[in-house]
Amino acid sequence: MNLHANWSYPTNMIFGAGRVVELPDIVRQAGIKRPLLVTDPGLAEFSMVKDALDNCKQAGLDVALFSDLKPNPTGTNVVDGAKVFCEGGHDGVIAFGGGSALDCGKAIAFIAGQSRVLWDYEDVDDGWQRADADVIAPVIAVPTTAGTGSEVGRAAVIVKEETCEKKIIFHPKMMPVTVISDPELTVGLPPVLTAGAGLDAFVHCLEAYCAPTFHPLSEGIALEGMRLVKNALPNAVKNGNDLEARAHMLVAASMGAIAFQKGLGAIHSLSHPIGAIFDTHHGMTNAVVMPYVLVFNRSAIEDKMQRLTAFLGIENGFDGFMQWVLEIRREVGVPHSLKAFGIDDSHVDTIAKMAAADPTAPTNPVKLSVENARQIFVAAYEGELSM
Repeated sequence: MNLHANWSYPTNMIFGAGRVVELPDIVRQAGIKRPLLVTDPGLAEFSMVKDALDNCKQAGLDVALFSDLKPNPTGTNVVDGAKVFCEGGHDGVIAFGGGSALDCGKAIAFIAGQSRVLWDYEDVDDGWQRADADVIAPVIAVPTTAGTGSEVGRAAVIVKEETCEKKIIFHPKMMPVTVISDPELTVGLPPVLTAGAGLDAFVHCLEAYCAPTFHPLSEGIALEGMRLVKNALPNAVKNGNDLEARAHMLVAASMGAIAFQKGLGAIHSLSHPIGAIFDTHHGMTNAVVMPYVLVFNRSAIEDKMQRLTAFLGIENGFDGFMQWVLEIRREVGVPHSLKAFGIDDSHVDTIAKMAAADPTAPTNPVKLSVENARQIFVAAYEGELSM
C-alpha cells in the first residue's frame, strides 16, 4: 500500500514515512526564515529533534529551540516561550512533538504579537475576535504521537495555574499552515504512550459521533477514524515498528481532531479537570473514564451504537461495543479505574463542578450536571460499571 500523499484538507498535509526531511523546504515555503522549534524537554534529547535542527541550520535557517514545557502545558510555559520568540526575532514556529508541544507551539505563535494576556483570548463568546490576526505567526506542525490531532486544530489547551483549569485558546489562524505527518517519528513511542494517545484519537471520534449536533461531515470522518483505530491500535502497541499501523493511527488522530468540530462530551469534561489537577496523561485519562461515561449516556446513544457497531463489525449493539471497549483497554494496558490510575478522590467535588462547567459538557448526549459528573467520577474511581 502506498502510504505517501499530499492533502490540502483541512490544511496542507505532507503524509508519509521519511518525509520529515522536507522540513526545511516546508519552512521556507511558509516564508519563515527564523523558526523557533518548540518541543518537550524529553523529546529535545532525541535524535529526531537534533536532526531537524541540524537540517534547518544546514539549509540556512536561523533556528532556535524552546523546550521548557510541561506534559500539560501551562500559561507560564506559553509566556516564557513567547518571550524567547520575541527576543530571538523569530518569525514562525515549528511545533514538533505530541499534543503538549503542538498546543504550546501554536499558543506561542498566537500570543507573541498580541497586546492582551493569554486568557483574554479564551474560546468563550467573542474572545478570539479580540486578537490581531495580522501578527499571528505561522506554524509548521510535526506530530510525533498519534492521538491529540492538534496538528490540524485551530486551538490550544493550556492550563491556567492560578485556578488549575484547562482553558481553550482559539483562533482560526492558529491552524498550522503545513503539517508533516511522518509515521517513522512515532516508531519510538513506548507502548503505554502509544495506547494512551491512540485511545485519545478514538475518544475524539467517539464523542464527536455521539454529540447531538448536526454535522454529517464530521460524523462520517468520525466513523472511519474509529475503524482505523480499532484495526491498527493493537498492532501499533504490540509492534511499534509496524509502519502501516503507525501510519493509520497517525491519520486517525488527525481525523479525530477534524471530527470533534461536531462536539465532544463528558469524557473530556471529566478528563480536563483531572488532568489539570493531577497532571495526568490526557489520552490515558480519557481511556480510563470512557466506559463509565458510555454507561451514563446509554439511553441517548443506543440507536447510534447500532449503526456504529454494524460499521465496525461488532455484534450486539451497545453491549457488544462496551465489551469491545473493555477488551481493548485490557489489551493495551489501560487501568480499569481512576483509583488504579493513581488518582485520589480528595478533589471529587471540585472536579464535578469543573466538569459541568467545561466547554465540552454542552454537547454531551445527556445533560451533565454537577451531581451527574460527581456520580460518574465516583463510578470511575471505584471501577463500578453498573451505574
